[in-house]
Amino acid sequence: MSNATYSVAMVEELHQQLMQHLVREDREEDLIFALWTPSQGSKRLTALVHTPIFPEKDDRQRHGNASFNPQYFERVCKLAIAKESGIAFMHSHPVPGWQGMSDDDVTAEKRMMGSVAALTGLPLLGMTVGSDETWSARFWVDTDGKSYKKRWCNSVRVVGKTLKSDFNDHILPPPEFNEMFKRTVTVWGKEKHQNVARLKIGIIGLGSVGGAVAVDLARSGFTNLVFIDHDEIQRHNLDRLCFATQKDLGCLKVDVAKKYTLQCATADNLNIETIPFSVAEEQGYAEALNCDVLFCCVDRPRPRSIADHFAYAHLIPVIDGGIRVRMKNEDLIGVDWQLQTVAPSRSCLKCAGAYSSDEVAMEIEGKLDDPSYIDGLPDSHHLKRNENVFAFSQNLASLEMLQFMVLTGACIAVDDVGLQRFRFNPGILESDITRGCRSDCEMKELIATGDSLISLRGHDFGAEDARDRQLEKIS
Repeated sequence: MSNATYSVAMVEELHQQLMQHLVREDREEDLIFALWTPSQGSKRLTALVHTPIFPEKDDRQRHGNASFNPQYFERVCKLAIAKESGIAFMHSHPVPGWQGMSDDDVTAEKRMMGSVAALTGLPLLGMTVGSDETWSARFWVDTDGKSYKKRWCNSVRVVGKTLKSDFNDHILPPPEFNEMFKRTVTVWGKEKHQNVARLKIGIIGLGSVGGAVAVDLARSGFTNLVFIDHDEIQRHNLDRLCFATQKDLGCLKVDVAKKYTLQCATADNLNIETIPFSVAEEQGYAEALNCDVLFCCVDRPRPRSIADHFAYAHLIPVIDGGIRVRMKNEDLIGVDWQLQTVAPSRSCLKCAGAYSSDEVAMEIEGKLDDPSYIDGLPDSHHLKRNENVFAFSQNLASLEMLQFMVLTGACIAVDDVGLQRFRFNPGILESDITRGCRSDCEMKELIATGDSLISLRGHDFGAEDARDRQLEKIS
């Protein structure tokens, strides 16, 4: 891909292990190898670093700089082949910030890149960490079957209770200050704003909650958004969409949301990509893998199961929320909205009770888009209830943005507010910071595996029906 971009992600626990080894008190350089698995989006290749291979006796020399011996590299190659993984070569520099490469660095990585590509089928990943724990990274990519070129990564992300992002300023320069978001920057500071505003943020579902999140991000000075939704605007949507009016009936939600959101932007260069597909379909799935953070604003079980997969297997944190209205006859007796941030070291959505495997299977079979099946469910079944009020959606969207701020460390020194649930009756906000995954949760086995073990891409009957409706209107 001529417009391909590159990035790296790892879990927080691994980052801390590497820091203990690489960032030395004597300020000497050190090195280590690790393994990585690819996460391939439509435009971005992300290396999911997962297994450190610590040097053993006589594997390396340290003499201010550091170098490795052949047996170390050979051992790493054997492990990479056995685990069907790529190879990452990491070393430290005793200065802060995103690091360039010395002549010695380039020579060392060039000596390995051909062998690594031939043995693993994946490019060599080179990484350097500065004294302030800032990572930099590059791939050595085979361009014509005979030669390799260095491709710098846009960013390196560390995912855990918080999201730490190190950006390549030459590829993704920090956004210029704008008077329009002055008050926002005053709250969380210029440096933090320059960091979080460069994140590529995907919104799955441009309904009442997703649309409000989009506007909030645009007004806050963010610069790179992706809208993923296959559906068009229908009359019953208009009481809850902040970006649409009657003249937009029949138009794609992503297109109308983009037009309105751009009008709300405070950054000079807000870029919005619109993806008129379901996140379960190849096009929507691959675009989501280009993102650094995802907001899951679709109240369906299948997208939530995919969001879990993104958060654990691809190390893309997900902020999810949903609303459940309880009625008796025609009387409102209660409303709850629940939200949580999903990432390794946090509870997955399944363990948080946001969906069940049985419901996912029903949606994959098309039952949730079959009116006769839905009519057969009890009136009290939550899959049949879809009442909502604009104010409920606005509150949920606001709470999701607050979870995003906590995740990115944007404005408060708290790393986790846990699973939150607002109970409209009696009007209280509950927070559970102790909830974790079950001991037998399968998500733990998927961490940093990408799609190597399982992929959730496939057909989506609801999305296909929506496109058929759109084509009928055109014809």
